[in-house]
Parts: sequence; C-alpha cells; structure tokens
Amino acid sequence: MDEHWIFESRRSPVLGMHGMVATSHPLAAKAGLDILEKGGNAADAAIATAAALNVVEPTSTGIGGDCFALYYDAKNQEVYALNGSGRSGSKQTIKSMRDLGINSFQDGNIATSVHAVTVPGAAMGWFDTLEHFGQMKLNDVLRPAIQLAEEGIPITPVISKHWNDSTELLKSASPNSNELLLNNSAPLAGDIWKNPNLARVFRELAEGGPEAFYKGSSGKAIVQIVEDLGGHITSVDLANHVSTFDKPISTQYRDYRIWEHPPNGQGIVALIALKVLEQFEIGKMQRRDPNLLHLLIDTIRLAFRDGLNHVADPSFVDIPVDWLLSTEHALDLKSLLDSSHSVAPNEGPEKTSDTVYLSVVDGNGNACSFINSNYSGFGTGIIPKGCGFTLQNRGSGFSLHETHPNSLEPSKRPYHTIIPALITHADTNELFASIGVMGGYHQPQGHVQTMINLIDFGMNPQAALDEPRFSIYREPPWGVVSIEDGISDNTLLELTRRGHRVERSTGASRLGLFGRGQIIVRDRETGVLWGGSDGRGDGAAITW
Repeated sequence: MDEHWIFESRRSPVLGMHGMVATSHPLAAKAGLDILEKGGNAADAAIATAAALNVVEPTSTGIGGDCFALYYDAKNQEVYALNGSGRSGSKQTIKSMRDLGINSFQDGNIATSVHAVTVPGAAMGWFDTLEHFGQMKLNDVLRPAIQLAEEGIPITPVISKHWNDSTELLKSASPNSNELLLNNSAPLAGDIWKNPNLARVFRELAEGGPEAFYKGSSGKAIVQIVEDLGGHITSVDLANHVSTFDKPISTQYRDYRIWEHPPNGQGIVALIALKVLEQFEIGKMQRRDPNLLHLLIDTIRLAFRDGLNHVADPSFVDIPVDWLLSTEHALDLKSLLDSSHSVAPNEGPEKTSDTVYLSVVDGNGNACSFINSNYSGFGTGIIPKGCGFTLQNRGSGFSLHETHPNSLEPSKRPYHTIIPALITHADTNELFASIGVMGGYHQPQGHVQTMINLIDFGMNPQAALDEPRFSIYREPPWGVVSIEDGISDNTLLELTRRGHRVERSTGASRLGLFGRGQIIVRDRETGVLWGGSDGRGDGAAITW
C-alpha cells in the first residue's frame, strides 16, 4: 500500500493473511473467526457471525428478519447474490389495509404494527447461503451463537441505549415482552444477557433445517401471535417461503467494478450515483470541501429519486435496470446538477435505521458481504411466544398507492433498504473489497461516500469509515442534510447558501443517522487483508 493509506484516523486498520471478520460486535466477529480457524470458508463464517449478532445485538437484527448476501468465489472470480427477503401475506392487499382504516404505513404506529410483518427470510437465507457457498453444516456454524445465548453476554453501552429506546415498543407490541427484557426493563450496560428461548430456536433450526423453523414450533408461534394481533402471515405463507438467487448488478467506477443486489434492494441507488460521479475528477477535490459535498449531496438525491420511483419486487413489475445504469441516463442526471445551488432540495428518503452488516474474507480470497435486519430496531417488537426474537416490520416499506411499482400486493417483496456490496478490480475481477454501511436509507449514501474514500482518496478501510459523513433525510419543505463533526462551520454555511438545509449532528445522535460500516480490502499482490470497523459503534475487525 502507498503513502496515501496513512491517514488521520481514530484508529489503525487491522491487517492479516489467513482470514478476517469485521462486524458491529467483537463477540460476533470472534464467532465467525472461530469458524474460519476450523476450516470454514467465508460463507460459513458469515452465517456464524450473523447468528451470533442475533444474540448480542437483537436491537438491530434477528432470525425474525431478512438477509441478503453477496458472495465472491475466488476460484472462478465470480460474484453471486442471495436474496433472503420475505414477502407479504398471501391475503394482504391495499383494500384489506383500507378496510382497517390504514392509508399509509407512515401513519402513527402502523409502521411497527402487526400489519407491517412480512415472512422472516433469515432462517432460509442462512441455510441457503451455506448450501450454495459454504462447506460446513448449519449445526456447526450455529454452535457459537447457541453457546453465547445459553452462557450469556455482557451488554454494551451502545446496545443498552438502543434497547432502552425500544422498551415501550416491546411492552406494547405483544404479551411476551418479558422474553427480551430484564426485570421488565432494558438491560443496562454491563448486565449479563441470556436468551435460552433463542438458543432453543437455533438448536431446532440446526438439527431440522429451515423446515423445522417455518413449519415447527417457531413457525406455529409466529402464526399464532400474528393471528392474535390481527395480522396477515399464515402457516401457508411460511411454508411457501423461498430465497432467490439473483444476478447481481454492477457498474464500473474508475478502475473498479462495484457490485450490488438488484431490486427489490436499493443498491441500485448507489450505482446510479457512482455512474454520475465517475464523470467528475473527484480525487482532485478536497474531501471536506463544500464543492465536493454539494456535488455528492445532489447526486445522491437524484439517485434516490430514481430508486424511490422504481425499486420494487421484479417478480411483479419490470424495472428498467439497464437504462437506470446507462451512460445516457447518467449524463441526463449530470445535466440537472448546478454547482451554485441545490437542484433537488425536497428529494430525500425517510428517516429509519438499525441493521447489522458483516464482512468476511477467508484465506483463499473468498468473500461474503452479508447483511441482516429487523428494519426499525426491534422491528415490530412482536415476540412469538417462547422464541426470544422479534418479528420485522419490513412491510412498512410498501406503498399503499395502487399505481406505484412498490404498491402492496399479496406475496410480494417490499422495497428493501439493506444492501451488502463488493468491489472487484475491473481488469481481472479479482477481489478488492467487501464493504457495507448500515442504517436504513443511509446505506447507499454510506456506500458512495466510503467507496469514494477508498478509490478516489486512497484511504485505508479504517480511515474510509472514520471520515465524517453526511446523511440526507426528508423533512418538508426541504430534505435535511445531517453533517457530522469534523466538517467545518464555514462549509456548512456555504452549503446553506447553496440551498441545502443542513444540521450539525454530534454525540449519540450520530448512531442512528450515519449507521456503522465494515470494510475488508484484499491486496491483489500480497493477499494481505486490511480491515476496518466503524468507530460509531462497538464493532471490530479481527484476524488470524
């Protein structure tokens, strides 16, 4: 690595050769590393890590949610995509929602109600990831998570805060809140948390596979609680669930190829933005300069406009992916940009957060970029009796406008925020980086900013994550741009002059706004792995 990889950062990158795991909790990273040390590959370690995160960070993820994976096979230098997202109930329609007086998933508490529950895709996604890309059995890779759940883990300050913020949701969502509370309260930092119910669910899944989850005691408990609360997921919906293996989408940026999941994921938003930004000499600009930030903010806004208009379940609608990623469309978007004033102050996504992302690269150069989520924190907060996990609220990603591509329909996947990414060298398709940034609609924004840091500014993975970021959210009449400490007041004033509505984000508010990211870069000459984990949370990149 050259001198540009030395950068003012909060901590140094982690370097190793035989394998590396980076995620938002050290105990989960260790679970994945243990699998690598036992001979597992990147996919095996990814599932071990994802399951462990369900134990140590239930505030963001779980087997009651969804997952996505991008897998890089070093032998044939190919990228594969697994979509582990669930679908709406087979009898759930816009009419059925309106009959209940529901006209939007953004109304009141509807976004985290039983009506937002979709089929949890994680259990099947874990199994299918192993079956298609792994070398070990589910029984082996779930063992570390089961041990953590049974023996207990200490709760970190960050997770305790998120847990406390969701206490009232858990208490009101279902009669089983005691399963995820300690003495009717959120665990405090340093408290020991055990989850024997989740350990049992994992044992059943490990021994019986996904059928044991979807048709066994967990599935029955899911159906029962959803039925009791007036929801829409049935035993038939669970039994019919399948993952899909989709062709990943990509675009070239400089000397690299950026890989994302196709819709129903929002990875295309990042690719649209990068396709536009490739036409500018980003590396000659100053990283925290208002000219660059203005360009990035408006480009991402325009990319989100495309995403919010088009991203949906491709089984139901035709999505013009090729056109959206075309040079012609990028030039059209570029023509809308104005260096002196914001061209799209009203454009921006809703403010949501909470997900876990993990990155694994093994000693052979295989990589698994993996993401798992409940959507909003604990999701709905609804706990199936005796299961120790909550059900996601991913259905709140649907539109209740009939003509929208992402409109609610039976057995349909919603617009999905969670997006893993990979970067390869464009000339050979050798692995360059496994990368992801968490946090709802911040994810494409985080992808673009960290990828530019890596590629245009030559930062090492830790520095790329530590660099201050912005995050755009919708708040009429303008889209608010939250900007982290480290970017000067003069820059904020200049952005305001150009028509952006900016706000300074500092302290604990940064946790929800800017997500947390993980990056592992592989040196193509030496095979040395460079890892970074976001300092905005508890994460760690560990190696051997």
